[in-house]
Amino acid sequence: MLPLIVPVGSLLLGVSLLLFGSGLLNTLLALRGGMEGYSDSLIGYISSGYFAGFFVGFYIGLPILRRIGHIRAFALCAAIAAAVVLLHSLLVNPVAWILLRIVTGAVLVILYTIIESWLNNQTPPQQRGQVFAIYMAVNLGSLALAQQLLQLDSPANFTLFALAAMLVCISLVPITWTRLAQPSVAEVKRFSLRKLVKLAPVAVAGGALSGIAMGAFWGLTPVFGQRIGFDSGQVAMLMSATIIGGAICQYPLGRYSDRHDRRRVLGITAAAGAAVALLLFLLPSSYWLVLLLMAIWGGAAFAIYPVSVAHLVDHLETGDILPAGSALLLLHGMGAAAGPAIAGTLMEFTGPLALLLFFMLAHALIAAYAFYALQRPQTQADEIESAAPFVPMVRTTPTALEMLPEEGPEEDIDMAQSPERDKPPESPSSPDRYG
Repeated sequence: MLPLIVPVGSLLLGVSLLLFGSGLLNTLLALRGGMEGYSDSLIGYISSGYFAGFFVGFYIGLPILRRIGHIRAFALCAAIAAAVVLLHSLLVNPVAWILLRIVTGAVLVILYTIIESWLNNQTPPQQRGQVFAIYMAVNLGSLALAQQLLQLDSPANFTLFALAAMLVCISLVPITWTRLAQPSVAEVKRFSLRKLVKLAPVAVAGGALSGIAMGAFWGLTPVFGQRIGFDSGQVAMLMSATIIGGAICQYPLGRYSDRHDRRRVLGITAAAGAAVALLLFLLPSSYWLVLLLMAIWGGAAFAIYPVSVAHLVDHLETGDILPAGSALLLLHGMGAAAGPAIAGTLMEFTGPLALLLFFMLAHALIAAYAFYALQRPQTQADEIESAAPFVPMVRTTPTALEMLPEEGPEEDIDMAQSPERDKPPESPSSPDRYG
């Protein structure tokens, strides 16, 4: 594994530091907003601003990279991000925070694009799957560990904002120090949303509705923990447990989907997520019980988007994977932008447990549509020749799709075509790639 890591070590270290800073800030703002007396709906709007910023960065990122190159663009965006982190502690005002979150989302999506396109450029095609797996581990591991930094001081103090800013700023060091050649910037083709829905409606439903649930998770779970009496350290453990649960379950559920109809797997996974959310709502809010059930919920919730992408890829030609995957990520991002605002409003009027009902509803809708689709007569669009092997994914930028090998290992494809499969759609192409 070391020979794989060393050539791209500076990029992995840079993204790890960046995620430590941004992951800490996301949870920190929710907790600080609660301490400032912001309503749940207002905190939801602040969280939605971050995902709205992703759309801005999605459209302005490539022109910036073409104009000034990867290293200068990274330095520019990291400097802005670090300054914005500090401004959150100086301008403690909800309107200012919404605007700052939009800026944060925009610059972070550009930073992710830079690192992912660079990783893709530096990795030989036959090693991309392994490097992408390492990148996934760094991504989720950094986000999970970042939550533990909340235990260093109270969110009411300046310390944690300063620490988040320093982590974002120091992510510049390994990136600007590198001697790796800067990659060229590829143009991403557009893919019609109407065509996307026609090809794989279940994937579209899974991608959009999982975005709604995950946006609410990132933005409002810290508020939920705070409202039911958890301190900052317990909220940190709650977030870490959910992320770790998602990291552990994503791969086995995905591999299971390689051998069965992915629509059925999506339906079962989403139904499990809905059931766990309902249990959380009904059972007493015991700290360890909430921790355990949220880890199980995370296992289901984090797997829905990657399995949705795998189902989509099953229906695509190789040349359409990147543009279609980008379109599905865009839908996921739209859901993530709407989720915190809707869930926050519900929490304000009915209490913190409304977040759990929101999770349950989003997952129940995915499950209901997936099982409904299984009952319909199979159309030509449902028929595919061979199934794409599953690959765990991050939900960052379309560039992550390019990091995957063009074809999965032959043995994976053979297994996916085995008779054990439930006569589902099967398709050519490759796996899921975002997160």
